Amino acid sequence: MNTGLARLITSQVCLHASMAGLRMAAPLLALQQGYSAAAVGLLLSLFALTQLFLALPAGRFADRHGLKRPMRWCVAAAVLGTVLATAWPLFPVLCLAALLTGGATGAATIALQRHVGRATHDTAQLRQVFSWLAIGPAVSNFIGPFAAGLLIDHAGASAGSLTGFRAAFALTAALPLLAWLWVRRTPELPAAAPIAGAARQRTWDLLREPTMRRLMLVNWLLASCWDVHTFVVPLLGHERGLSASAIGGILGAFAVAAALIRLGLPRLTARTHEGVVITVAMAITAVLFALYPLMPSAPTMGLCSVLLGLALGSVQPMIMSMLHQTTPAHRQGEALGLRLMAINASSVFMPLLFGWAGALVGVSGLFWAVGAMVGGGARQAWALRPAAPHGRH
Repeated sequence: MNTGLARLITSQVCLHASMAGLRMAAPLLALQQGYSAAAVGLLLSLFALTQLFLALPAGRFADRHGLKRPMRWCVAAAVLGTVLATAWPLFPVLCLAALLTGGATGAATIALQRHVGRATHDTAQLRQVFSWLAIGPAVSNFIGPFAAGLLIDHAGASAGSLTGFRAAFALTAALPLLAWLWVRRTPELPAAAPIAGAARQRTWDLLREPTMRRLMLVNWLLASCWDVHTFVVPLLGHERGLSASAIGGILGAFAVAAALIRLGLPRLTARTHEGVVITVAMAITAVLFALYPLMPSAPTMGLCSVLLGLALGSVQPMIMSMLHQTTPAHRQGEALGLRLMAINASSVFMPLLFGWAGALVGVSGLFWAVGAMVGGGARQAWALRPAAPHGRH
């Protein structure tokens, strides 16, 4: 991994950790203030709502302006949201902070992924750089929740005090500023020119490619697994009397496992097609979702979290590799925006559904239903085949 890629990954870690820490701390504060599971589901859905509407414009913006201009706007929005949450830790303000940090992280992810993908020259390098880049969210999903949990438990006069929550929110406000320090010296790549004489295409024309359609479906199913895990673990932990540190540790164990599998992924998949890797991961996920609700304690929940992280952590680099092989260079930002919009449409509505379904059938039913969906969708992943690559420069 070269120095430039390391800077981009560090920047991504800082910005994503800000959102991840807020996404763990804000629901716990809402529960402590007496809000229901349905209200918590609404709060969590707002982290994806801005991304749902901004993903396509953010992708086109990145296609036109490259990396640093989108990143400046993203850092400003994330800092604004988290500073507001620190100053006024009230449920409506937490909702606004979720909108701002979620949108900022999504738009920054598109710009970073587009930049990294365009800097590669072949399929092997695509897998390698996206495996490294995918470590960023995995690491930040450990750092953000775990650090926020420690501050909530220990920064105030007592565990779970408002001072502790404010300290956690203040940390999430500082992290985006560090993100900009790491990315500001990255040189821009030349803009990709459209194909001469080609008719203007709509975003939905990208879905005419069968591989792209399957990628969207598979990615949505697997994104639902991340959503249900993020939503249910705090509820399950709160129900069982676990501390904020324990809940953060369980979520952090998932993130560490996802990062570890990505470290060795290029070598493990050197002779394996992306579709095979995704299919195996979906099958393992379905089994783990059947077992997770039966785990009686924090250590056993942590074990399931680790195994689930290993399975789901292997998926994103494979999907991103296939997406960049399938999409023309001058529309890669747009394609990344379409992907993000699709999965965040799920992230907006699924937590609302989780909150309603959790009250109706309990957390076990949620795990089993999503696991069944993922197991059933493995056939689409198996149908993925290599695509003829477009030029990327």
